[in-house]
Amino acid sequence: MIDKLLNTQEAASLLGVSKAFLNRDRWAGARIPFIKVGSRAVRYQQSALESYIQSQIRHSTSQV
Repeated sequence: MIDKLLNTQEAASLLGVSKAFLNRDRWAGARIPFIKVGSRAVRYQQSALESYIQSQIRHSTSQV
């Protein structure tokens, strides 16, 4: 089964951030994983975003 690919707006909505945030993240080195489709289209794998969310869980503000 192929994972669902989300466009930038859909990914931003899932993460609760703006499209501009995701654009800056890609430009600055992409902490959030993305896929280039062709020469211009950017997509985000839904399962990769869910894994990213899980990896960001912290139990203290001092935790790195």
